[in-house]
Amino acid sequence: MTDVTPVLEPAVPRRPWYVSALLAAVGVTLLLLAAWAYARWQSPYPFYGTAYRGAAAVPLSGTAQDGQPYTFTPGTGGQTTALFFGFTHCATICPLTLSYLNKVRQALPEGQRRNFQVLFVSIDPVRDTPQRLGEYVSYFGSGTGLRMAEPALGQAARAYGVAYQKADVQGAEYQMNHTTATYLVDEAGRIRVLWDYTQLPEVSRVLADVQYVMEHP
Repeated sequence: MTDVTPVLEPAVPRRPWYVSALLAAVGVTLLLLAAWAYARWQSPYPFYGTAYRGAAAVPLSGTAQDGQPYTFTPGTGGQTTALFFGFTHCATICPLTLSYLNKVRQALPEGQRRNFQVLFVSIDPVRDTPQRLGEYVSYFGSGTGLRMAEPALGQAARAYGVAYQKADVQGAEYQMNHTTATYLVDEAGRIRVLWDYTQLPEVSRVLADVQYVMEHP
């Protein structure tokens, strides 16, 4: 009978905890660097808002606040446009958005101010008549209110990545849930920057984005 002596594998040394922590930190750093590199690839300028890589803005046609037909044709007239989809019965987001966009416009030098416009597209055409849109937009400063009928409104909203939905409110008129982004369209007709409404109170930073786009169409 032959004795068989088991061969013991050499023990694999356990990795010290601090080495694992260091590797995890390196992984997170590499991920952040990749995100930063992607953002810089999207735009070499460090926008405060979210940079777009030259996506073409879609034309919009409807009735303006003066009751006349109106078409927003991106890339014509030398205008830089801040575009927002909202509704006049909105309690907070829409008023704040229009208010801050007007502050940005007022902060521009006179020459640039003439070439900067705010376009407010209603997602509630049932209640938002041209007259109501005119009163609403004018209250917050200079801008254009646009009423579009369905299904053109829905098609236009989807083209910009905007979603909206009617929400019934018990004991009150319905409200509209909607995307809260503002799109900055340059004079060449391209979407360059997107801001969420929570970013707009930083007027000086939004202003810097606007001026860069106006100076680098």
